[in-house]
Amino acid sequence: METSTSKNILVTGAGGFLGRYIVKALLKKGHQVVGLGRTKHQDLIDQGVRWVQADIRDLEKTRLALKNIDTVFHCASKVAMWGEWDEFESINVQGTQNLITACLENNVKKFIYTSTPSVVFGKESIDGGDEKLPYPTQSLSLYGKSKAIAEKNVLDIDQSKLLTCAIRPHLIFGPGDDHLVPRLVQAAKDNKLKIIGNGENLVDVIAVENAAEAHILAFENISPSSPICGQAYFVAQDKPVKLWDFTNHLLKIHGTKPVTKTISFKLAYFVGWLCETVAKFIGYKKDKLPMTRFVAMQLSKSHWFHHNKAKNHFAYKPLITTEQALKNYQDHLEAGNRC
Repeated sequence: METSTSKNILVTGAGGFLGRYIVKALLKKGHQVVGLGRTKHQDLIDQGVRWVQADIRDLEKTRLALKNIDTVFHCASKVAMWGEWDEFESINVQGTQNLITACLENNVKKFIYTSTPSVVFGKESIDGGDEKLPYPTQSLSLYGKSKAIAEKNVLDIDQSKLLTCAIRPHLIFGPGDDHLVPRLVQAAKDNKLKIIGNGENLVDVIAVENAAEAHILAFENISPSSPICGQAYFVAQDKPVKLWDFTNHLLKIHGTKPVTKTISFKLAYFVGWLCETVAKFIGYKKDKLPMTRFVAMQLSKSHWFHHNKAKNHFAYKPLITTEQALKNYQDHLEAGNRC
């Protein structure tokens, strides 16, 4: 474990939800942290983070940012359920490739990539899957497709030149979430959220503190002789949850009424197909649609995984339970604080 020697570490997406927790953990361990992003975050700068304002799609600026860097945590990506492939490709695929190129040119030693379980989600439920699952031949998610391409590029790197691994956290929640839960809450308030299917589908979730810890453990344990090199890892809480029970618990924390109305999977899938078809016909390019086929599947099917590989390779274990994480989230909201 590399806990005694300070490193120069660059974090892309440092101002994002997960990125902030990774930065916080690295600073606590005494590392020198550089944040890279298109927007400055003064609160992180005030904590001692050196900020480089740049876009990972700009290879030259990325090259300059990685001078004298030992390790890169790549958390930045375009996350959306709809949009233009060119944007997903330029940010998630080409942006990641630019970082890889800059790492190799600057003799960076380690590259910890934030991936997603969406890279293996096709059209069927996944009950207790593991890292042997292949990438699907066809993905209905441009986000998942782009992340799969980028992940494969990361893992295929010659490990004698750059040590890499991919962490696949699932449905991150907790204090500071400005993406997933706020959208669910707003949809519920607008009466646009319905239980799809029978509401019994199981999914993995992960507290943001645990997601950050998984990244840190991978970084500290990866070495030329470790089994981590060139590998991907599912990480989550110890047990999956019923998606709609969990969703309603979060809504309750936000003081919002639970979701009780239901819609069949077949109807939701058809509505998703119809929304996508109309959007393509009229050239709608924004990130959100009322429904997509991928969202219909994600909200109705099970998708949870075994985490033995992460436990065996770098001793991953959730720092906090799901119950404690939910309490922390509620306390955070009541206090009106940010991460």
